[in-house]
Amino acid sequence: MEFEKLQEIIAEVLNVETDEITMETTFVEDLGADSLDVFQIVMGIEEAFDIEIPTDAAEKIVTVGDAVEQIKNAIG
Repeated sequence: MEFEKLQEIIAEVLNVETDEITMETTFVEDLGADSLDVFQIVMGIEEAFDIEIPTDAAEKIVTVGDAVEQIKNAIG
């Protein structure tokens, strides 16, 4: 469930198709995201899942899988 919701957030922010996004997809190299894009995605995650991702954890998000792990950690 987290992955599908995350795909939607990423697709909306980066204007890409959801089927281009896998757990191994990197935000910068594969999707061409810059730091502002990643920040917007993190904000979207926090809003959609009603969680808070600490800045130091957000800076470690490189792949979509990393983002899913942060969501799972925050949800508990």
